[in-house]
Amino acid sequence: MANLTEQIVIFKASPHRVYEALMDSAQHSAFTNSKAEISREVGGVYTAYDGYITGVNLELVPDQKIVQSWHASDWPEHQVSVVTFLLTELAGGGTHLDFSHVDVPNGSEEEFTQGWIDNYWEPMEAYFEK
Repeated sequence: MANLTEQIVIFKASPHRVYEALMDSAQHSAFTNSKAEISREVGGVYTAYDGYITGVNLELVPDQKIVQSWHASDWPEHQVSVVTFLLTELAGGGTHLDFSHVDVPNGSEEEFTQGWIDNYWEPMEAYFEK
């Protein structure tokens, strides 16, 4: 069975803003305070957190869905996981983000669950409030 972390996050920003924060190199760099270079094409590569994270865009549906392979630089070379971001607009405005991260290394599920909160959701929330 694949190791999995799943999270639901609510943002006060539109699905378009959330998608752009994740997929636009400048915005991603701004909310993470680190260098990110992100292709906007399926099959295109991306890097984030000054090269700590690398991967490939597997599926992109603007403002709705992002699926990417995901590899951390301190993992074994063959270790690749998959992240999925599903964005749904809330009736009163804002975004419901259904997130999953599959195939994280054994025993690191809690570390990655907290890592997404500390390194993505909280900084994104602060970024949207600016």
